[in-house]
Amino acid sequence: MHSKRLRADLALGFTALIWGSTFVVVKDALADVSVFTYLAVRFALAAVVMAIVFWRSLRSLTSNAIWAGVQIGFFMFAGYAFQTTGLKFTSPSKAAFITGSSVVIVPLLLAVFGKRRVNTWIWAGALAALAGLYLLTVPPEGLGGLNRGDPIVFGCAVMFAMHMIVISRYVEHHSVGALAVIQVATTAVLATIALPLLSATGIEQPRWVWSGTLVFAVLVTALGSTAFGFSAQTWAQQYTSPTHTAILISLEPVFAALTSWFVAHEHLTGRILVGAVLIFLGILLAELKGAAPIAPESPEPVIRAAE
Repeated sequence: MHSKRLRADLALGFTALIWGSTFVVVKDALADVSVFTYLAVRFALAAVVMAIVFWRSLRSLTSNAIWAGVQIGFFMFAGYAFQTTGLKFTSPSKAAFITGSSVVIVPLLLAVFGKRRVNTWIWAGALAALAGLYLLTVPPEGLGGLNRGDPIVFGCAVMFAMHMIVISRYVEHHSVGALAVIQVATTAVLATIALPLLSATGIEQPRWVWSGTLVFAVLVTALGSTAFGFSAQTWAQQYTSPTHTAILISLEPVFAALTSWFVAHEHLTGRILVGAVLIFLGILLAELKGAAPIAPESPEPVIRAAE
């Protein structure tokens, strides 16, 4: 059992590393592809692979399970639409930490709309994350110099918070594997539907320029982040504690910042570092001391129990 727990912790740590590093990969790929074209291809490929991985779960699909997966997939799609669009205008490390703040948003949304009690630790985490978001996103000259990508990514954090809330509503009643496949497939379908609509309105023209960077990004995010990352996490959470899971998955934005600094040579100022630390502290307080669900990957969905 100890060896399985060690392997589970290593799998979760490696998953967080993959998720964190993909922020830099996607940022680079967006030079060669439009946002929704990338999302459509990435999630279509991931859906096919995950359908193969979880094929047993799909044999007994019900209409209720499909509807639950579609609802989860809607918020997953919205989250990635905001996140990937925002990445065009902001740095990978900032996008990762802003996305991670979704963990703190979950209990606040539940308190406002679900009339749930929010304990002191959650409020402390929320205040720490809020202060961190201010330092991370607002430059010293004030709101006038705000990077337009940061508010867009914050929209992603809100959508991922809703994603986690909807998951918690359905995960105990339906197959984890089935929900995983359906939400990823829903994201692919919605991104595909968005392509002609955005083109007709002139908001975004579909674009795909073949390059090694783009092909690598699609493969590493579809197969690595989504298919492998989700499957590894689903397996690992059977053998390790929720606390270990929370801490290891929370390392995702830290890995994103390290990757961005090492690979993309992003300059991390003292102000950005302090903001990142405060957000990370807020995430840990929300996950370890509060009642919030575990953070999503920014990028992938986290579901607590394997089938």
